Amino acid sequence: MILLNPGPVTLSPRVRQALAAEELCHREPEFAALTSDVLRRLEQVYECGADYAAVLLTGSGTCAVEAMLCTLAPRDRTTLVLCNGVYGERMLEMLKRQGNPVRALAGPWTDPLDPEAVRRELAARPEIASVAAVHLETTTGRLNRLDEIAELCRSRGASLLIDAVSSFGGEDLPLERWQPAALAATASKCLHGVPGISFVLARRDALGANDGTARSLYLDLRAYHREQANGWSPYTQAVQVVHALREALRELAEEGGWRARRSAYLARTTRVRDALRARGIAPIIPPEDCASMLSAFAIPEGDSYARLHDALKQRGYIIYAGQGTLAGRIFRIATMGSIGDDDMSRLVEALREVLRC
Repeated sequence: MILLNPGPVTLSPRVRQALAAEELCHREPEFAALTSDVLRRLEQVYECGADYAAVLLTGSGTCAVEAMLCTLAPRDRTTLVLCNGVYGERMLEMLKRQGNPVRALAGPWTDPLDPEAVRRELAARPEIASVAAVHLETTTGRLNRLDEIAELCRSRGASLLIDAVSSFGGEDLPLERWQPAALAATASKCLHGVPGISFVLARRDALGANDGTARSLYLDLRAYHREQANGWSPYTQAVQVVHALREALRELAEEGGWRARRSAYLARTTRVRDALRARGIAPIIPPEDCASMLSAFAIPEGDSYARLHDALKQRGYIIYAGQGTLAGRIFRIATMGSIGDDDMSRLVEALREVLRC
């Protein structure tokens, strides 16, 4: 079965085999060495210099996002959350539940983020101290362009917090240019690891502060960072999943890093888009605004997601439904994971067979 949902992904044989590595006690030096190696590899995926440190967490990408917000979003000043999909709205809900001052700047899910609207908000509201944004909004497959927003944050002195859960390892994240306070990501998407391990890449000066802002014991990034400096963690980590992540990071480096992976994704995605375009089906947002590995398509009139899903599953492929107001109206196809040329050729044929239009 080939997974075409935006994570978890189809694993390579090497990563799957790594799950069978020897059991380790999380308090022994062998696991500390494994953790330190994984952190070092995560910090090397992008050219971010020595300013950023990775912090490893056991949990999904949502766990990493919530840890980032509950530790680094200020408790006494407002965070502006930019929303053009489910995951921006999820960050808004997290901050509300944490009791942090928060304000939403929301737009239609099919629209890009609006830097001019951000500029107006920052100018009108001096109480805003941080801005939270999603890089790849998997609701629609839109890759949010953050260059102007990052520049606005720098000029205003506001910190930038990025949900990079679906883009880390597969899209450009120019940390030296954007200078975010932190970004959150996961092992089980573009890194091709296993669900259960996530991480935050944060500025070392932000992690080194001791201002007690964290609203959670378990999700306090600073506590993890202090102990992981020596390879340990304050709580039990998913040991076998960390083994798998190290092997996935080795594969990423051997393949040529995020640039090579993005190129491979785009080639696969182009094949999917071309096959669907031949059937009269286009992405719901322009391909140039989409991520390299994810597109959302309108369900043809008279058809249903359930029929498309079940017919493709019978042929060995799992696609993904729409969320929220887009449920029942779109289907999504992601091309991350260990997918070969033969898999793609069979997928193109399966789409031709299944689509009635």
